[in-house]
Amino acid sequence: MLELKGRNIHKTIQPQIGRTILQQAVDNGIDWGFQCTRGICARCRCLISEGMEYLSEPNDAEWDRLEPEELDRGYRLGCQTVVERDGAMKVSHRPYFW
Repeated sequence: MLELKGRNIHKTIQPQIGRTILQQAVDNGIDWGFQCTRGICARCRCLISEGMEYLSEPNDAEWDRLEPEELDRGYRLGCQTVVERDGAMKVSHRPYFW
């Protein structure tokens, strides 16, 4: 299961393999801020608190936009992070500014 926490809306859904965290949040009506979907604006920044092993590895866009310390603590870009396998995942939207 994939638990997604937006600003005000929290839902637990069945994850869709091959889709990004952002796509799944939008598809399920979760209030997840974003603008570009290309990994540039970082408005979709999120914190993975459980299930990192079920997600894609950070890509070049994430390495370019996020600090190494952020990646080490579990921060990712929702528009770049793809669910690769089913499992228990908890993801919270954590933009720099609300």
